[in-house]
Amino acid sequence: MGRIMFKFVNNLKIRWKMTVVVLPLVLIPIFVVGTVVGWIAYRQAHLGITQTSMDDLDHLAAFTIDLLDAHNQQFQVYRADKKATTEQELSSLTNFAYSMVESQDRLSNSGEIDLASAKAAARSAMKRVQVGETGYTYAMSSKGDLLVHIAREGENVYDETDEDGRYFIRTMCKTAIEAAPDKLLMIIYPWRNAELGDSVARQKMVVYRYYEPWDWIIATGVYLDEAYENPATELQAFAELKNRIKAKRVGQTGYIYCMDRKGTLTVHPEAEGENIYAAEDSNGIHFIKQMCEQSEGWIRYPWQNPGEIQPRRKIVRYLYYQPWDWIIAVGSYEDEFYRETNLIKGRILSSLGAISIVIGTLSILMVFLAAKVLSDPIRHMTTVIRDIKRGQFHRQMEITSRDELGELAVTFNRMTSNLQRNRELEASLAQQGKMASLGILSSGVAHEINNPLGVILGYAGYLENKLDPEDPNYHFIHEIKRESKRCKKIVQDLLSYARTPQPEFALTDLNQLLDQLVSFAANHTDMRGVKIVKKFSDDLPSISIDGDQIRQVAINLILNAGAAMANGGTLTVSTALEQDDAIVTFTDTGSGIDEADLDRIFEPFYTTKDRGTGLGLAITRQIIEQHHGSIQITSRLKQGTTVTIRLPLVREEF
Repeated sequence: MGRIMFKFVNNLKIRWKMTVVVLPLVLIPIFVVGTVVGWIAYRQAHLGITQTSMDDLDHLAAFTIDLLDAHNQQFQVYRADKKATTEQELSSLTNFAYSMVESQDRLSNSGEIDLASAKAAARSAMKRVQVGETGYTYAMSSKGDLLVHIAREGENVYDETDEDGRYFIRTMCKTAIEAAPDKLLMIIYPWRNAELGDSVARQKMVVYRYYEPWDWIIATGVYLDEAYENPATELQAFAELKNRIKAKRVGQTGYIYCMDRKGTLTVHPEAEGENIYAAEDSNGIHFIKQMCEQSEGWIRYPWQNPGEIQPRRKIVRYLYYQPWDWIIAVGSYEDEFYRETNLIKGRILSSLGAISIVIGTLSILMVFLAAKVLSDPIRHMTTVIRDIKRGQFHRQMEITSRDELGELAVTFNRMTSNLQRNRELEASLAQQGKMASLGILSSGVAHEINNPLGVILGYAGYLENKLDPEDPNYHFIHEIKRESKRCKKIVQDLLSYARTPQPEFALTDLNQLLDQLVSFAANHTDMRGVKIVKKFSDDLPSISIDGDQIRQVAINLILNAGAAMANGGTLTVSTALEQDDAIVTFTDTGSGIDEADLDRIFEPFYTTKDRGTGLGLAITRQIIEQHHGSIQITSRLKQGTTVTIRLPLVREEF
């Protein structure tokens, strides 16, 4: 991935390279610094708001405790007085019942009535006593047998327990027997009377006294709430207290609620009176049970209200109010008291984005300006270099500065001047060498080649006239005649080598030309035992070349390859299209060329063969260069040689 990215950047223009390189150097520090500063500011704001919000919840919980405590203390004195009054009233009724039993016992002892009648009279009188709505007087034995009772007479209640699990009857029996005869005793216990429809336990007060002669425990009991008669002032004050608590809001939707240790809501804006002990949060955790068990602390849990898409995190501060056995809870959704923090976060992000856009835009403009200052001279240099590549060595670079680019331009101008002088010297020396070499060869070539070629052409013409055009051998005679004429032309080109003949360009199908040459060369004596493989590209278009000259090049390279494979081998002739060039490759499996000879094989008259003039490759390179192409030879001894010719599809005229 990194290599692909580097290649992509490396192929960009300079101004875009500078943008890709410089822009991150500008924006990344801005992002890093802005992110760090923004994060610190956000965290500080978050911690501050969190602490403030938690303090608010704690203060509201303490405030609610204070309200309940003030209300409780306000009516505590009243309840104490009322309790004393109720105890005195129950004591009077118990003493009255005791006196009545004592009176009936005296009548029985004096013989006026029998004991059974005395007890029956006492029982009847005691049943007529009523206290409040459901209070009454009753009697039981020291073993818990109900001797006088309006509903359960005759039952044994010795093992009865109150709502807290205490054996209150046993306690009454034991303390009554142990107390002095004139001692009034009192007990208060929670009791739920299902027959009266009680859903919760109520506090009941009983005053009792033991009458030993009959083994009667005489008791008078009443529910305290009936004895207090629910004063309107207390009820109204308590209702106002609850309204004040319920009206207090925390954040947008948070509120205060109260419940007892069993999870029954005593104060709640909507669900007052419901028992939520088994309530679960969105993770299935019984958070109310946890609150009831711990009584005091903090709790966070996810909660999803009806109509909401997903749960929201809720935080609750709860305190225990011991006098009423209540748990006071103040809760709020975290996202509500983090709303300001989120706004701060949004402002930080928007500011960071705006700053990045502004700085990024300015950076891009400055980078483009700097790139223009740098790239314009480079673009000018590139144009000059291309002109020089076309042969316009007179072109010079403009020197507009004294920096590294200006120094490069001065050096380049000096180099092109030297190249132009060297090129002129090389051309002059080469021309002189050619003329000298060709002067030596011309007479011998004209005599040694032209005369045999004339004879060959004469006999070929004679045979051509003798054969019918439909004769299979007519084609071969025609090829001999055509190739002999081409050889004669080659001799003429050799003699005119010094005057550099110009090619005659025409659109030519290079694949078809090579195909014909391969078919012809396959029958040459130098190609015995050589297998020729053709790999021509189908998408190669026709190109503008001198067909005769390229044919001369191909024949020369094919025969050279055949000579290198005296014991047989494979010659692969292939064509390909690469960008704007046609590629022709000749690859043989012959003896190869020594590395020391590769640098000189294109020199005229240099040859490694026992028989040869050394002009073949020199003429070949001259022809390819006249076509504005290039030729390259790679070879390894005993492994083979590859000759690659590159011809432009469109020639640059100059």
